[in-house]
Amino acid sequence: MAEESSFSVISQIWQKSGRCPKGTVPIRRIRKKDILKAHSIEEYGRKKPSLSHQQVGHLNQNLDSFVQQKNHSKAILITMGYRYLGAKGDIRVCNPSVEKEDEYSTSQVSLINGAYNDFECVESGWAVNPSVYGDRQTRLFVYWTDPYTNNWWVQYGEKTNIGYWPPELFRAMWSNAESVEWGGEVYSSTVGHTPHTATQMGCGGFPDVFHESGSMTRMRIHDNSEFLKIPEWVDDFSDEYNCYDVMYVGDYVEDPEFYYGGPGKNPKCP
Repeated sequence: MAEESSFSVISQIWQKSGRCPKGTVPIRRIRKKDILKAHSIEEYGRKKPSLSHQQVGHLNQNLDSFVQQKNHSKAILITMGYRYLGAKGDIRVCNPSVEKEDEYSTSQVSLINGAYNDFECVESGWAVNPSVYGDRQTRLFVYWTDPYTNNWWVQYGEKTNIGYWPPELFRAMWSNAESVEWGGEVYSSTVGHTPHTATQMGCGGFPDVFHESGSMTRMRIHDNSEFLKIPEWVDDFSDEYNCYDVMYVGDYVEDPEFYYGGPGKNPKCP
């Protein structure tokens, strides 16, 4: 679902203390001090609460109400209108600055379904999330909604299967998703307020083709066709363009590119 293709070696901090036997999967040990950072055991590791997406009939129709979430700032590329069976993208891996312990910055590929109480999604990408991991290192993450699906697989580099979400986890998204998002997200209680958070998105710079910002390439969808393909139509969106912005390069290139991110607090985003 999400991958990073610039490096062939995966750096894992835990390997400094040893390795797991071949054929086994490392599981991060949750310590007492990690749980104490959450308001409750049930909330530990969960994505911060937000307003649900609202379903719309067309991308250009009320798009901001579709993606806007409480205390979240997004800079994304979105496509919708088909039954999506999968999606992918090459995500540039960065280490953005996260200002406060209860804030986070992520870059991910998301498959989304439903509206309001029926909202469901699966996501995969990288995150800097001090409240969950106890530090500001960049880590691979996967996320899904709904405690209640054909399996949704997560792959790294198109060849390595990391794991899957079983269809039983979802109500509506057990067979397909209604939309796909690529891009970045910042969570902070000061999103949309002054002073704004200084938590960065992407690589911390505004979108540019010289890789000072977050970027996504080789973006693909899997609909009812046999093969992965470039989305036929997309739209980009930023709900705080003075803080985090977007740039889509789709004309006169063989493969579209998407740039996103920003510094958060700056002279245009006080």
